[in-house]
Amino acid sequence: MLTSMLRIMLTHSFRPFIFKNTFTNSLNFVDIDQLGLYVHIPFCKSICSFCPYCKEIYDKDRAGSYKSALLEEIDLACYNLDDKKIVTSLYFGGGTPAMMINDLHDIVAKIKRYFSIIGDIGVELHPDDITEENLQKLNIAGVTMVSIGIQSFNYGCLSRLGRKNNSSIEKLEIVKSFGFNAIDVDLIFAIPEQTADNLIDDIKTAFEHGATQVSTYPFIDFSYSNNKYKPMPNKYKRKMLKKLAQYCHDHKIKRTSVWTFNKQGSKRYSSITRDAFLGFGVSAASLLNNRFKINTHSINGYIERLNQGLMPTSLTLDFTRRQKAAYFLFWNSYALNINKHRFAKEFGASLKKMFGIELLIAEKFGYIKEQADNFSLTEKGAALFHEIEQAYTRAYIDRTWNKSRLKPFPDKIVLR
Repeated sequence: MLTSMLRIMLTHSFRPFIFKNTFTNSLNFVDIDQLGLYVHIPFCKSICSFCPYCKEIYDKDRAGSYKSALLEEIDLACYNLDDKKIVTSLYFGGGTPAMMINDLHDIVAKIKRYFSIIGDIGVELHPDDITEENLQKLNIAGVTMVSIGIQSFNYGCLSRLGRKNNSSIEKLEIVKSFGFNAIDVDLIFAIPEQTADNLIDDIKTAFEHGATQVSTYPFIDFSYSNNKYKPMPNKYKRKMLKKLAQYCHDHKIKRTSVWTFNKQGSKRYSSITRDAFLGFGVSAASLLNNRFKINTHSINGYIERLNQGLMPTSLTLDFTRRQKAAYFLFWNSYALNINKHRFAKEFGASLKKMFGIELLIAEKFGYIKEQADNFSLTEKGAALFHEIEQAYTRAYIDRTWNKSRLKPFPDKIVLR
């Protein structure tokens, strides 16, 4: 209900978001500025019940076939580039990218054949994969940022997530010694029986042992996950996030998005808050101009398509102008600031002209405040967006990923 109301209000239309099975073997990104890259590696040593992302148990032969398909996708997407395209960043997610750590150098080299990466290269890591040998391999591949899925340092919380105690503090100290530009630690909050004190201890431990950023995510039970435990009620999530934000404020730790907190002066690790991005790999998404594209969630379907010399696109959404503007507002609100100049450049109209009434209402209720160059979310606004983000995840992401999981190339998905 909440997502439907917001969609209608922001787009000024009852038209839903419609993903169609529209095939194209070309991608239009040559003239896009500030483009980011993402690569999905869908392999894990074991499957965590709470994780909703596209993944399967690692198999060496399977990974070899996947690598070949991935390199082919990069070639297909970039065949018409006359010169190297400048991109702002490259992120590897999963799954567990370290399952193909010996292949990362080749994948990065292939990407650098077509792109000039002027920013950082980031990789997600599972604590079990942190060794000095693996970190050296990441350095050789050009990786400058890492994000570690620790989830909690508390053994009771870990056990309720189906995780074992994997000496995360010691692993984090090893990562710290390698001098990466950013070390992000992922934590989950509102784990069943977790207390606010547990959460504060987790973020304190993360920063004390090397984290430059902590990303906290509420425990969300996806419809297709197999969790033994269920999330805590929303009122407890709100209280925990409020206490977390207060702790970080008191200790001069900067809140850089609704769910992320950074040491002063540190670089941000974020693979999603981009106005434009190009994704490679199974389940990877791309946002290029007014088109949002999702690759198939089927590894078999992905490999088969690319063996035929075809792009692995599963679903495509063509945004209307206002739908794209609403998407812009959503992700920039998540990052706590909506930049007026970037909005005007993207949409050819001022933010106030397109959303004057909505901004006035939000400011009146204390959710945002206007500054010279942007509208920034207040603490009250961040609390509201925490609720909106969870509703969006359940109504849109859960539904899209679940249907994509069940059928490699769905005919259509309608999000109301």
